[in-house]
Amino acid sequence: MRAPSQLCSEGSADNACQYDCLVFIGRFQPVHHGHVAIMEEALRRARQVIVLVGSAWQARSLRNPFTFDERTRMIRSCFGEDANARLEIVPLLDALYNDDVWVRDVQRKVRDIARPQANRMPRIALIGATHGNDNARSSYYLSLFPQWESVAGPYHEGMVASHIRDVIFSERARVEDWLDNEGLELLPGSVAQHLRGFLEETAWQGLVEERRLLEQYRAAWSDAPYPPLFITVNAVVVQSGHILLTTRRAAPGKGLYALPGGFVQSQERLLDACLRELRERVRLKVPEPVLRGSLRGQRLFDEPHRSWRGRTLAEAFYFALRPEQQLPKLRSSGKDSEEQARWVALADLEPDTLFEDHFFIIQNFLGLHAGQSSF
Repeated sequence: MRAPSQLCSEGSADNACQYDCLVFIGRFQPVHHGHVAIMEEALRRARQVIVLVGSAWQARSLRNPFTFDERTRMIRSCFGEDANARLEIVPLLDALYNDDVWVRDVQRKVRDIARPQANRMPRIALIGATHGNDNARSSYYLSLFPQWESVAGPYHEGMVASHIRDVIFSERARVEDWLDNEGLELLPGSVAQHLRGFLEETAWQGLVEERRLLEQYRAAWSDAPYPPLFITVNAVVVQSGHILLTTRRAAPGKGLYALPGGFVQSQERLLDACLRELRERVRLKVPEPVLRGSLRGQRLFDEPHRSWRGRTLAEAFYFALRPEQQLPKLRSSGKDSEEQARWVALADLEPDTLFEDHFFIIQNFLGLHAGQSSF
């Protein structure tokens, strides 16, 4: 555990601290020395540091392998008692297709947590690492919060969380050797210890299997002259407060809910592909003319990291069926079926129960909010 020099503290006089509150936003998948250095700098310059942990409540995936609670333990393990007393670690739900919703969530959390000062509003700023290659991204990010100053934190060359994740989900002997040697150049010792414990969990084994499948998938396209671009369709079918979902029975995303859908065939229009998937994949007992008449909207979803397989665009169609006492029947899936269809109450949906970005696709059409996101 580190003990940053205490330039600021709760009892410091006004002129002893540059800021009342510094805000640091990140995903911390996992926490590395670069993250810790920024938090140390924030603790030196502000009485209070708010760490907003993004991608909270997401289902485990190769890009988001650790839960909010696990990342919180990683962060706190890097600091002593005094520093932890000044760190507020808060979950932040993604809003992949609506920056305004995400900005509002950040603003509200900071407003509710930042401690007021006597006779004045608290001085608040954003802190983050800066690097020449990130200028455009950083400028856009900072432009979303013009009411707060920006503070440049230290930049550590080579601290790339995606590279760390590539090692973590490789062959076990390699991971253990890396954690004992090169990994300590990137990770605090307490975080490395957490990762050693993670190797014993079934969650790690499942993600290693997903990594193996992903490598096989990429190998199949390795001779293509350009990186492949996939086009898929998804159906958002709602009736009487329920939504039609499938349960994935194999990796990736085993056990998660998913929207019905699939790849577009070469001779199909997008809506026709969606209707075919509903007919073939879940055998929804609703006549096609009724489905077409129930179409209430469609949108392209194109977040670059939305799919495990690579660059994948999804056109989603929203069908609002007329309320009925009985929900339309679905096919009964056999034991060997990859997916099983069912109607799920809207109140039961949470981001960590859905595959890839499917919660956010549903949210786009229905305006749903995660039950835990008001934390």
